[in-house]
Amino acid sequence: MNPYEMACYQLERAGEIAGIEEDIVEYLKYPDRAVEVKIPVKMDDGSLRVFTGYRVQHCGVRGPYKGGIRYHPSVTLDEVKALAMWMTWKCALVNIPFGGGKGGVRVDPKKLSTRELERLTRRYTTALIPFVGPERDIPAPDVYTNEQVMAWIMDTYSNFKGYAVPGIVTGKPVDLGGSFGRTSATGRGVAIITRESAKAIGLELEGASVAIQGFGNVGYWAAKTLHEMGAKIVAVSDSRGGIFDEKGLDPDRVLEHKKKTGSVVGCTDTFLTNEELLELEVDILIPAAVENVINEENVKNVKARMIVEGANGPVSPKAEEHLDNRCELIVPDILANAGGVVVSYFEWVQDLERYFWDLEKVNHELEKILVKAFNELLSIKREYSDIIWRDAAMIAALRRVVDAIKIRGIFP
Repeated sequence: MNPYEMACYQLERAGEIAGIEEDIVEYLKYPDRAVEVKIPVKMDDGSLRVFTGYRVQHCGVRGPYKGGIRYHPSVTLDEVKALAMWMTWKCALVNIPFGGGKGGVRVDPKKLSTRELERLTRRYTTALIPFVGPERDIPAPDVYTNEQVMAWIMDTYSNFKGYAVPGIVTGKPVDLGGSFGRTSATGRGVAIITRESAKAIGLELEGASVAIQGFGNVGYWAAKTLHEMGAKIVAVSDSRGGIFDEKGLDPDRVLEHKKKTGSVVGCTDTFLTNEELLELEVDILIPAAVENVINEENVKNVKARMIVEGANGPVSPKAEEHLDNRCELIVPDILANAGGVVVSYFEWVQDLERYFWDLEKVNHELEKILVKAFNELLSIKREYSDIIWRDAAMIAALRRVVDAIKIRGIFP
């Protein structure tokens, strides 16, 4: 399955279990809007290159569209459609008033200079101006985009409007109206959900062994927060490979090594491949890199007691069904990594009100929302005792979206 097929499969499965009408399920398979744009960029050497960009808005019945923009050479329209759909469920599951959106540009940003990246971002933003806005669609960072990219988007949009519009994006620098805690939010959310999940299965987090595939922003902050909670981070990895230490790793020391060398590899004497990390016998496995890393080919070798999906779609549907018989709990991505969009919501609210919160308030409100969402998930899991955890999360999200559709009605 490609990501969009996977997303539709999950929707159909949950819709059938929850008894949602087939026509509404069919309606929710398709985005409200999918935009493809060409992005001509003048390169530093004077040549012209044309890149392809996308913005997909899945379902806006509960509020403006919300979702990140990724820069990656393998971005496809189907991938962005899937990510936008997952954002709809993610926002509904944590009960914030957004619909799902997502964007992407097919580009390898590592091969562009800073000036080329800025020109690409500003031209992409210009192409999307008719479709985005603080009350319409609010982008955010994603894979290989960051605070600086969001600042360029805000500046470009603001120049067209003639005044500063901080609410056009979230994940901005704090000096431009960004929120404290936004950079760490997704990883911190993964850690909070991991803690609540451990409680649910009677696993003592203090001293529990954790392996994290993907030591980017999400993986680092999940590792750091779990380390502070008392868990033992025994393995982490990035695209070049991984490291292992049964006594536990210090996430800050690993990050410092990665900044100096470009990889976590070499921070300890024990090297692991990404595949070997996924097969470690640990209490908690957090795949926080890319889609489909646990699939039908390697699922039989996965030994973790609990899996928390830090990435989007890291466990394929068939693998998930197989793992459900062996893992005590598989926390789906639409809850596990929802911390980012929750704090993006806080940032948007702060921008609209022009009243900003301190870090303590941001983290307190984040924890409150995520713990409540996890407890609602537990309640639905008990209601449908024989379903997998993803189905329970999807049902919780679907109920809110379907209720909104029915109350608003179908225009005209």
